[in-house]
Amino acid sequence: GLFVGSFLNVCIDRLPKGQSIIYPPSHCAGCQHKLGFFDLFPLLSYLWRRGRCRYCHIPIPRRIPVVEGVTSLMFALLYWKYGLGLELLIALIYASLLLVIFVIDLETMYVLSVIVYPAMALAIAFSLLWPGIQEIGPSAEGWGMGIGGKLGSTLLGGVIGAAAMALPYFISRFVYHQEGMGKGDIQLGALLGLMTGYPLAIIGLLLAIISGGLAASGLLVFRVKKRTDAIPFGPFLVASAMVTLLWGQTILEWYVF
Repeated sequence: GLFVGSFLNVCIDRLPKGQSIIYPPSHCAGCQHKLGFFDLFPLLSYLWRRGRCRYCHIPIPRRIPVVEGVTSLMFALLYWKYGLGLELLIALIYASLLLVIFVIDLETMYVLSVIVYPAMALAIAFSLLWPGIQEIGPSAEGWGMGIGGKLGSTLLGGVIGAAAMALPYFISRFVYHQEGMGKGDIQLGALLGLMTGYPLAIIGLLLAIISGGLAASGLLVFRVKKRTDAIPFGPFLVASAMVTLLWGQTILEWYVF
């Protein structure tokens, strides 16, 4: 998880700039010096160098060790949840993609199509391979999914996610003539739905709306943000998708029964 987190930092740094994530090799953003072998140990190198570049001594962004640490914790949690197997591999890929989207949207307020569209294709392919997600258990027939309905569940979830995000976008854009939610949120809603399937997509969307609303209200109450300030909604969608992937089935059964 730590080493994957180091690579995710490269993606977070370069993808918004349209740069290759392969070439050039890792280097200091300040002095451009190529990082050596002992500079590339995730988290440990940061702590050993006290958060500064070994060559020019400028501070290294704190986001670097945070992403590495969070990735390692997510990997450990997913291993505890699924154990070794195909489900774990797919869950790790999902978690990595979601974390990159989360941080980039938080830093730039953009949801990059270059990440979302390939992730959508993967979600459709994974729906045929991963038996763990999108299974509704004893209520499967009641939801109309049944055996062999995973692909249909995935596609329906994607449509629900996209529609749920598209509605407030078009209302804000064409009724109030203001930029509310962005087009990237529509894509991200579709991705959430494809990852979780129907009806878990509804759980994920509700969690995102509730958590986003509470966070926005708190920021306004404590005057951290003004009403005219933009607040990215993507991170709430991503966090809710992760919660749904882990505990969506439990939440659904608790609500239904």
